[in-house]
Amino acid sequence: MSQNICQWIETHADFVPEKLAVRFEGREITYRELLSQITQTAAVLKDVYGIGRGERVAYLGFNSPELLVLLFACARLGALLLPLNWRLAPLEQTYILENAVARILVCDDDHKMIGHQLSDKVPGCVACDHADIATVTDDVHDCVDRDPKVDLMTPVLLVYTSGTTGRPKGAVLTQQAVLFNALNSVHMHDLDISDHILTALPMFHVGGLNIQTTPALYVGATVTLQRRFEPATVLSAIRDLRPTRLVLVPATIMALAEHPDFKRTDFSSIRSVTTGSTIVQKSVIDIFHDRNVPVIQNYGLTETGPVALYLRIDDAFSRVGSTGRGALHTRFRIVDDEDRDVPTGQSGELLLQGSNVLLEYWRDPAATRQALQDGWFRTGDIGYCDSDGYVYINDRKKDVVISGSENIYPAELEHVLDQMEGLIEAAVVGMPDNRWGEVPVAVIVPDSACDIDKAKVLSCFDGVLARFKHPKAVFSIDVLPRNVMGKVLKHELRQMLTDEMSTQADLGAGRKRGKLAQVF
Repeated sequence: MSQNICQWIETHADFVPEKLAVRFEGREITYRELLSQITQTAAVLKDVYGIGRGERVAYLGFNSPELLVLLFACARLGALLLPLNWRLAPLEQTYILENAVARILVCDDDHKMIGHQLSDKVPGCVACDHADIATVTDDVHDCVDRDPKVDLMTPVLLVYTSGTTGRPKGAVLTQQAVLFNALNSVHMHDLDISDHILTALPMFHVGGLNIQTTPALYVGATVTLQRRFEPATVLSAIRDLRPTRLVLVPATIMALAEHPDFKRTDFSSIRSVTTGSTIVQKSVIDIFHDRNVPVIQNYGLTETGPVALYLRIDDAFSRVGSTGRGALHTRFRIVDDEDRDVPTGQSGELLLQGSNVLLEYWRDPAATRQALQDGWFRTGDIGYCDSDGYVYINDRKKDVVISGSENIYPAELEHVLDQMEGLIEAAVVGMPDNRWGEVPVAVIVPDSACDIDKAKVLSCFDGVLARFKHPKAVFSIDVLPRNVMGKVLKHELRQMLTDEMSTQADLGAGRKRGKLAQVF
């Protein structure tokens, strides 16, 4: 077994040097060329920027081969790649860079300006362009050996996920986690060197990066990268390039189905479509099943690499609704509130254990202790296991909204609302949405002496939180429902909102009814 994930590329460069590794916007990179770029980039990072074992290298940009090159260059040096979500607001990105103590921020052409503005605000962080780290000059060695102290237990990825307290947390994934995630994915998909992966989801998420992309490079397959998800370009790539597999979240499946080219696209090359990130409705899965394309449901989190539970192709049509069995290298338990295993068919919290699970949360020992208990990772998701060993997720214990595959913690929004003048208190809950799965909705208790409207409420989020996190509707109420301990009863709020919106076509058509009034 490899002692460094960069050895994957080295092996393929030795045995299949001219095999196509990555295709991107007219560029075709063989495994030999990919290894050369990794070696050069590692040399520049080490000799020019002083990057070594344990240093953090941030990346801000759309999907590109350079992100993959950076990942394996960091693996060679023992450094950590920090992929920044380009959808976040600058304040959120600045916090992440500061918390990670990033040494360097590599930007693509579309994000050079914001990248340099961010680095100016973060002490010790230098921004540079793709070209800056790809060019070997006279003062740079043209080759850099692997650090002999780097092994599979060396951290290689630092991926930030929204925090329950309103601040993002950095999940630290080791090279071992990336390797065993790849092994899980190979088993899930039956991946081999003949596969051709189409990656359209953003690789700043582990879903876009690690469900199929890095596993494909592990087996020596080909990856076609798309800069970002666009229905027309995905469908044209399927038509012209004939990929064998792709990962889509429910929102992107629906976007493809609504495109006029969907019905006339030939999907015969697609061996499977993998989906997940939330509870997936049968109607969404049937979009591809009706075209005789198997849909594999996968369950995982940033903290698990993410591949932890999955269906295999043989079960795709017969087990719709299940997230599958435990992954090849991942164990699971379903427990009650006393951490006792529940009987078959009974719901409880899902716990996970395996070499693909995070090492820790970056600089957050309290969160690490809370999440990792007795060797098990607490997912905060509620599900049950049937008599055949298949798991079904049916609820969440954590207070989180999953909107279009993005995790949104209400605490983030509530923290912003708490600072707004004219509000006594506020709460945010997730409500169902046909396209995004869920959307955040704010319920506020306004001060009667102040004039509050929807525009004023929504404007307080501008530049503070990413736009996808902003509330999609705002309702007012005289008092928030609470239990005897003073905790807001969010399940009651959701029911009140459901009752209020039952006569509305959508969230944009509000009217006063009962205890709630929509804020216009």
